[in-house]
Amino acid sequence: MLLKNDKEQLIRSLRTHRVNTLTELRRIEKLFASNNSKDVTEAMTSAWAHYVNSNNLLSELRGMTKNYPFSSECLDDAKWQVIGDEASVRSWNYCWLILTKIKSEGLIRKHAQQLAIKPAMWGGRKPTSSGVEKLANACQTEWTRALDQMLRQWATPPSTSGR
Repeated sequence: MLLKNDKEQLIRSLRTHRVNTLTELRRIEKLFASNNSKDVTEAMTSAWAHYVNSNNLLSELRGMTKNYPFSSECLDDAKWQVIGDEASVRSWNYCWLILTKIKSEGLIRKHAQQLAIKPAMWGGRKPTSSGVEKLANACQTEWTRALDQMLRQWATPPSTSGR
């Protein structure tokens, strides 16, 4: 059982953004969910938005994709799609919405292919089609593994109705 004082301290830490990793945010989210704390939605919503918008999500994804750093363009694409999606009100968790949007819309494949054809990736040389395909597949494999690892944090989708 979460004591009132502990709950207030956790809310304060969310509002001041002292918690800034996926694992820690999930730990707090689970605590609140197990205590049926409906009055923490605003603080959790704000904390998840800050986590994403302060580039902590991108940093964690890139920490998991050292060989082929995760695409910031892919993440930005997902952010725009979530913002434009009326169904995004189904969750207070902006991070989860973005991660699931990347997966459901096939954004990893799209952005891996876009990255693989950039001349900068080939030292200014024109790449072969098999080289582009190999690079795109390598990016896609590594990025997908990181995305799936992050999504495993949620056994069930975080929704406003589930609170």
